[in-house]
Amino acid sequence: MRAISRRSLAIGPLAVGALAVGALGTAALAAKPAAADQPVMIFAAATLKSALDAVARAAENTLHLQIVLVYGPSPALVKQLTGGAPGDIFFSADPDWMNDAIARKLVDPTTRIDLLSSKLVLIAPAANAETITIEPGFPLARMLNGGRLAMCDPMMMPAGRYGRAALQHLNVWDSVKDHVAMAADVLAAVTYVARREAALGIVFDTDASLDPGVRVIGTFPAGSFPPVIYPVAAVSASRNPNTERVLHFLASPAARSIFIAHGYTVPAVAQ
Repeated sequence: MRAISRRSLAIGPLAVGALAVGALGTAALAAKPAAADQPVMIFAAATLKSALDAVARAAENTLHLQIVLVYGPSPALVKQLTGGAPGDIFFSADPDWMNDAIARKLVDPTTRIDLLSSKLVLIAPAANAETITIEPGFPLARMLNGGRLAMCDPMMMPAGRYGRAALQHLNVWDSVKDHVAMAADVLAAVTYVARREAALGIVFDTDASLDPGVRVIGTFPAGSFPPVIYPVAAVSASRNPNTERVLHFLASPAARSIFIAHGYTVPAVAQ
């Protein structure tokens, strides 16, 4: 079978109920077995887009099938799946939201793979990229110089929670928590800094590398926040016969090489 051109959708945190549910026929797709040529739908964290787009192209060419990628914040994707949105694979930006999906019986825990890892970094506009050592008590508030710190929701979003944990560990959170410019996702946080709408930002290194308008000025030390892990698993309600094939491809050496080329590392457990 010839591969069909891949489609990509995106959802935002304020539109978590708008994933074309009517057009896709959620109830019908959830209730009926999928045809062998039905696209495999991957619900993936927005931060993965650049790398996963490339991996999906390779998967389509290798497996001769179609993949539909639905990007959004991990909590919004879990909410979509909870509401019955049709999906075959969930690719989270952190273990907590995957654990939540498992607790809700939205994904099959036996298929889970902790697939990727990345680093948490501090970024600045490229023209102001003076490096700093990130350590306990480092002068983050002074570095902002009255500006804002771009980061995702520090209570809900993976990158935001990692950032808050790191700043709390380093005893600087209280000095900057009232100066946060809340971003819808990590890519938006990068954009805020690139456009100088925020003085600094806390993002994943894999996102910082996508925009020449920003530079990494410091890397948060290991141990100051939980390891950044991206787990993937099959959706429990999936009846698509190609779900397992695509999941295996995501963990294959071919996919791994693409992820690594985009700056990700592969935890030992996934190798």
